Amino acid sequence: MRVALLTEGGYPYVNGEGRLWCDRLVRGLGQHEFDVYALSRDERQEARGRVELPPQVARVRTAPLWTLDDEAIRAAGPRGGRGRRARRRFAECFGELADVVCRGGADRLGAGGSGSRGTASGAGCDLVADRFANALYGLAELAREEGGLVGALRSEAVVRALESACRAPGALRAARTARVSDLLTAAALIERALRPLSLDWYGEDALGAADLCHATSGGPAALPGLLAKHFAGVPLLVTEYGVQLRAHHLAAASMDLSAPARALLASFHGLLTAEVYDQAVLITPGNTHARSWQERCGADRAKLRTVYPGMESGRFAEIGERGYDDLAAVPRTLLWVGRAEPAKDLISLLHAFAQVREEEPRARLRIVAAPAEGPEAVDYLAQCRALAAQLFPDEAEGAHAVGDHPVSFEEIGGPEAPDLAEAYAAGGVIVLSSVAEGFPISLVEAMFCGRATVSTDVGAVVEVIGGTGLVVPPRNPRALAEACVALLRDPARCARLGAAARARALELFTVEQNVAAFRGIYLEIVSHCPVRRDALDEAGEPVPFAHPAEAYMPGRWAVAVGSAAACTSASASGAEGDGVPSWANSCGQQADERQQLKGAVV
Repeated sequence: MRVALLTEGGYPYVNGEGRLWCDRLVRGLGQHEFDVYALSRDERQEARGRVELPPQVARVRTAPLWTLDDEAIRAAGPRGGRGRRARRRFAECFGELADVVCRGGADRLGAGGSGSRGTASGAGCDLVADRFANALYGLAELAREEGGLVGALRSEAVVRALESACRAPGALRAARTARVSDLLTAAALIERALRPLSLDWYGEDALGAADLCHATSGGPAALPGLLAKHFAGVPLLVTEYGVQLRAHHLAAASMDLSAPARALLASFHGLLTAEVYDQAVLITPGNTHARSWQERCGADRAKLRTVYPGMESGRFAEIGERGYDDLAAVPRTLLWVGRAEPAKDLISLLHAFAQVREEEPRARLRIVAAPAEGPEAVDYLAQCRALAAQLFPDEAEGAHAVGDHPVSFEEIGGPEAPDLAEAYAAGGVIVLSSVAEGFPISLVEAMFCGRATVSTDVGAVVEVIGGTGLVVPPRNPRALAEACVALLRDPARCARLGAAARARALELFTVEQNVAAFRGIYLEIVSHCPVRRDALDEAGEPVPFAHPAEAYMPGRWAVAVGSAAACTSASASGAEGDGVPSWANSCGQQADERQQLKGAVV
């Protein structure tokens, strides 16, 4: 099949989110043909280049989210359109979108977890979602006819529409106080999110030719998938290992936006997220923490299927098989691995290690960090070094001996830690001290190495550890220190926890299980939701049986495999599913088999 992989700020660029996961997925599914549609976030990302792509990637199309087409803006003018009719249509569509954003986004988001339209979400929320969808697709159709809307979305007409909506009765309380500067900021960020509307990706020779669109995140990355479904009926699969709506909320807080601008952006992204979840055939969160966020943001539980991200376990195999070779020689070293940033809370870790040293004077702490990127990361790492120097002055046995510092700061790839696996092997206990975390990659790597871990209870940590490590509350140096001391004093317990952790990681978090899961998901989606297009052979004649017969059955013709609850309900009621014939009802077949088996036993 032909899969369109939709990314934002990641694959196929050298650096970015989800790069390794996407590369492993594409290489693992060599029987399919992939087209990559990538949105880049900044100039530096594009300058660093792309990864070497496997042969199954037929083509790559990219578009920047960080630069504007000045010529398109000048051509649009202050009114935002090229002709009177186009300006009128744009004003109507964007005015509708602005009105629903200013008054309806919070209500829609408040009904999270209710499912798709027409269920328990309520008539009011359904109306909000329909109005937003109509406005969004109206803008998309206008962009297709006019060759883009970049200039229109940056025009004065947009600011006037937002101002009118903010002043209208029923607008969000925070939006009513919006000033011109707030409206300009909100308009610029909304235009950036809607920039995929102006791309030429939706023809029959692009996304329209795909059998499946797989968005590797929500938000702008999934917007081309929405339009491909709207224009060509291509089914959409959404994978989120970090919930995009949560990332937008955190980004808005870090950008120091005003309250009115934050309210408008939160409402817009909430509505866009709800529409993506509503139109997706299937949503695959990376863990139950992300799944709970998706349910609260409006995702239908019936569409959710957890698929853990796959990680390469081969480079840790030798260390993992060795485990703790000699319990008497288990290193009395705490090891932290990751990217140095405030969310990792290395400050609490250093204070906790000060308490560990009081109980275990021979203990050491190694902080192995990736190279710092950006001034904020450099400043934070310098702050941690200064605190370590203050808490632990160089200790020397005598007046004429060289001091030995118990805390070391190292870089991955440096002389102290040339290989990540060897760094884990030198640690007796692996520590994670974060105050915010998605899927803890460093913990999984430690589990592959068969190492005992102490972690803070954030994000998906408890789900990943699953009882094979110690978990303490975040921002609690005393609890962190007590857990570390307990393991440093009990090497046998470290060995037991490490062996259990490695077995769990090999079962749940390998590349093989991830690729196998998506192989089945791709086939399931295409078999249930095939794109109906005329299939012709080399002579231009229609291909017989180009579409499976079940593609023409109305509604859901079969219950998803593995839905035990649905089968139990159907068999108990003695009724078939909605519009599902008995010959296609897997639940009915299972019930008949159980009845025959029961009769045979009797």
